[in-house]
Amino acid sequence: MDKMWLSFYAMGFMVISMGLIYASRHKLQNKVLKLLFAIIAYALLIFSFLAMVYLVFNGPTGGAA
Repeated sequence: MDKMWLSFYAMGFMVISMGLIYASRHKLQNKVLKLLFAIIAYALLIFSFLAMVYLVFNGPTGGAA
């Protein structure tokens, strides 16, 4: 059950990072805000990547036998 929630969080972070990158590249004019949004977006993207790698390589937990 914990792996399911971790995968939901990772997918949500990917969606949030996509929106932040779009905003930082196309909508914002302030350089400091653009940099802040981009740093947060890439940090979320890296966390989601690592979470997905963990989930894929950790494998199933062996539920019903």
